[in-house]
Amino acid sequence: MASLAKDTAIYGVSSIIGRFLNYLLVPIHTKFINPASGGYGIVTEMYAWAALLFVLLTFGMETTFFRFASKEGENESMVYSTALRLVGGVGLIFVILAFLFLGPISQFLGYADHPEYAGCFAIIAALDAFQAILFSRLRQQHRPIKFMTLKMAFIIPNVLLNIFVFWLMPKMFGFMPGLESIYIKYNYGVGLIFFVNLLCTFCVTFGFIKELKGITFGFDGKLARRMLAYAWPILLLGLVGILNQVFDKIAFKHIVTDPKVGEVQLGIYGACCKIAMLLALLTQAFRYAYEPFVFGGSKDKNSSETLAQGMKYFVIFGILAFLGVMFYLPIFRYLVTNHDYWVGLKVVPIVMLAELFMGIYFNLSFWYKLIDKTWWGAVMSGIGAAVMICINWIFVPKYGYIACAWGGFAGYGTCMLLSYFIGQKKSPINYPLTDIFKYVILAAVLYIIYLGAEPLPTWASLIINTVLICIYLGYLFKKDLPLKSLPVIGKYFRR
Repeated sequence: MASLAKDTAIYGVSSIIGRFLNYLLVPIHTKFINPASGGYGIVTEMYAWAALLFVLLTFGMETTFFRFASKEGENESMVYSTALRLVGGVGLIFVILAFLFLGPISQFLGYADHPEYAGCFAIIAALDAFQAILFSRLRQQHRPIKFMTLKMAFIIPNVLLNIFVFWLMPKMFGFMPGLESIYIKYNYGVGLIFFVNLLCTFCVTFGFIKELKGITFGFDGKLARRMLAYAWPILLLGLVGILNQVFDKIAFKHIVTDPKVGEVQLGIYGACCKIAMLLALLTQAFRYAYEPFVFGGSKDKNSSETLAQGMKYFVIFGILAFLGVMFYLPIFRYLVTNHDYWVGLKVVPIVMLAELFMGIYFNLSFWYKLIDKTWWGAVMSGIGAAVMICINWIFVPKYGYIACAWGGFAGYGTCMLLSYFIGQKKSPINYPLTDIFKYVILAAVLYIIYLGAEPLPTWASLIINTVLICIYLGYLFKKDLPLKSLPVIGKYFRR
């Protein structure tokens, strides 16, 4: 567990720093993009499509690479090279087809006046998918420092260029009128967000010079077929999983009566979801460290105990993240600069719980991955996606984006429950449910107290909420994480 904790800490720090820097885009975008313009709705929708395309273009090869690279008798270098060539080849074909049919695709998306948006994201998605295998190689080799460095190499220039587009560029219109025409042409800077992303993504590729040499290790056709056979259920799993996350954002303006109003509402929903996504920091950091750790130790006699303990601590810290965001929402809401977006803050607790369910579902997924029954994941995620889509389709026209939030909650909740009960039949793991439910009950009590304190002045509720957080932390430190066991500060408690 020490190796897992170390890698999770490094990935966690990089994710937190990266997400924090990325979150600087939220106040920038929400300050300069008026919600009434629907511009942030365009951003939300296009990045939802990018997430869907990423899953399609990686087609499960990240997890497949980890699985085959850890198998006895497999040539690790050949596995890596084969995965890299498969993803790179599919990405190249996709980009060619996207540009051949750019007009119809742009028309379908509703951006016929801006086909360059679709073309831009086609290249971004292909590059992101290719880089995913390169980043997986770093994770598989336990090289979190380079991983973190390259992630920062994308995020920092991306943030700085966005600041240039929305803050500095308008100040230059007086003596560079050409810039103003560009700014207006691309939806008052919204389209420039996509070009900045493409530039930064392209530049990061040069940081993988050493890893790119791995493509010369060769290509094994028989190995590729075995890898694809393992990967296709993961593709289905990832596809329905990402639909749980982005279907509401992709379909929203097509479900509501007025697409223009839908674009405005989608922008409000997307902006407020950014606050809820703070919980995704923990899930992402845990996933980056946990996959190679579990697959690398899958033959360990203690792997079931590792999975059980991993689940317990994920839930503990997931709940802590949920309480932290909710208790300090009066502060976190200022990430969304324009107060006109705040009408959507009611979705934050619902979306955060959906994120927590998704993280638990990810932890539960190892039972079928380790026994090579990945099709179970596709079945369960498909059912969850069906639940989510039905809720969106039925309730969004009447209730708007609040139905989107509840759709995700129900979809991931369904996946989580199915995975647990089926997993306990097929490959039982003795999860410490009693310990986990104690934290759940404690959190529920603290949350009820928080709701009761909401009508109080902000300063008073923040004081009460800080006390509530301290109660949760006090229980954690007493029960499962004694202060004397912590690095650095622990030596002061061991005296």
